[in-house]
Amino acid sequence: MPGFAFDNSYARLPGRFYAQRPPTPVAAPRLLRLNAALAETLGLEPAFLASPEGVAILAGNAVPEGAASLAMAYAGHQFGQFVPQLGDGRALLLGEVVGRDGQRRDIQLKGSGLTAFSRQGDGRAALGPVLREYILAEAMAALGIPTTRALAAVATGETVRRERALPGGVLVRVASSHIRVGTFQFFAARQDLEGLRLLADHTIARHDPHLAGSPAPYLGLLEAVVARQADLVARWLLVGFIHGVMNTDNMALSGETIDYGPCAFLEGYDPATVFSSIDHYGRYAYGNQPPIAQWNLARLAECLLPLLAEDEEEALAQARAALGGFWPRFEAAWLDGMRRKLGLAEAREEDVALVQDLLDRMTKNKVDFTLFFRALGDAAADPAADAAAATLFEDPAAYQGWATGWRQRLTQEGATPEARRDAMRAVNPLYIPRNHQVEAALSAAVERQDLAPFEALLEVLARPFEERPGLEGYTLPPQPQERVLQTFCGT
Repeated sequence: MPGFAFDNSYARLPGRFYAQRPPTPVAAPRLLRLNAALAETLGLEPAFLASPEGVAILAGNAVPEGAASLAMAYAGHQFGQFVPQLGDGRALLLGEVVGRDGQRRDIQLKGSGLTAFSRQGDGRAALGPVLREYILAEAMAALGIPTTRALAAVATGETVRRERALPGGVLVRVASSHIRVGTFQFFAARQDLEGLRLLADHTIARHDPHLAGSPAPYLGLLEAVVARQADLVARWLLVGFIHGVMNTDNMALSGETIDYGPCAFLEGYDPATVFSSIDHYGRYAYGNQPPIAQWNLARLAECLLPLLAEDEEEALAQARAALGGFWPRFEAAWLDGMRRKLGLAEAREEDVALVQDLLDRMTKNKVDFTLFFRALGDAAADPAADAAAATLFEDPAAYQGWATGWRQRLTQEGATPEARRDAMRAVNPLYIPRNHQVEAALSAAVERQDLAPFEALLEVLARPFEERPGLEGYTLPPQPQERVLQTFCGT
């Protein structure tokens, strides 16, 4: 019978790294969505996963042979406050598989019941957040942004209690690993040097095997994580993504986006934008994400100090040097991405001022981030399309004042207008998971058991750069009565 060829490297670490227990069975599991393409990549048979036997595994009602079934231990800074023990309170690492592409990935059940780290929680997940993470994770993957993935969404046939009674669900999440900054903090807080070294060696083997046996493997690991996070956050900003809860336990060393709680996408451009209902002071606002990423990385560096050098001053010097690489890496990645969004193939020193002038004007005029850059591609090919771009500004003259300098800059490069437009369309998405459309799809699924809007939205978001007739409604910003002002973590 087809199944899971598990090879569980994390489960081979000492017992203090996790707590093993089987998932808690649910009353009436029902498969709502299976990511067949991802299943194939993982070396799994979609037909088996969709069968009653497969659905029982995805829901946590059956534990396949060779599964790890463990909750990982970790700590974390949550909104700046350190919590020495968090851990997987409603998730279990089912196991690791090596896919047809040769890549090792975790398969995790979210919402699978109580674990040793559940604290006062019930270990369950409501269906809405399960479907929300499915939509957002797959949308991010289609946008080309490193992310965890969704293999399946399962309805449990049970009710969970939050502010009110809600239908329950289980998300089957796939990740390059679930090792977080908070995982290192767990061992550092306990002054467990052996645990830190074992975790660092495991992480290197998993994500940076070229560092094994190098003269300074732990410094190399820190530098690699800094680079991955700098690139990741730059890519978030380039599509207007706001994570919403950048706690250290939500930063993966793999460089993948993880934990889609109160995340959202910008509509009117403003670096101070916050959607998360629990981010009362804007700590994780859109524009704050780069400095918060560096702050989180500093917490990782603190954990690694004992491994960097025996001499404390030398260890600190190495850590500071590694952290110092964050801003140059981020700024280069972000500016390169902004140039491509503007249709610029060459790097010029004056580009920084050109970009910042545009963003300042967009902020003052509440310009829709996604629609503007898409419209700009048309304007790059035909100046007559300037009018459409200008109408996105409350004061159209603000666009015209900027566009004059932009057009002068374009004349300094040799690309044809059509080639420039096509290049811009390849990096400026037309379809994103607009907050009101996500909420409408979730409401239909949860309140009316109607999955058609959910399926339709997934289909649209699977090809975010390709304009398709009949999908114009998915490009529109919300009407005033449709606006989503807050998003919620869903735990």
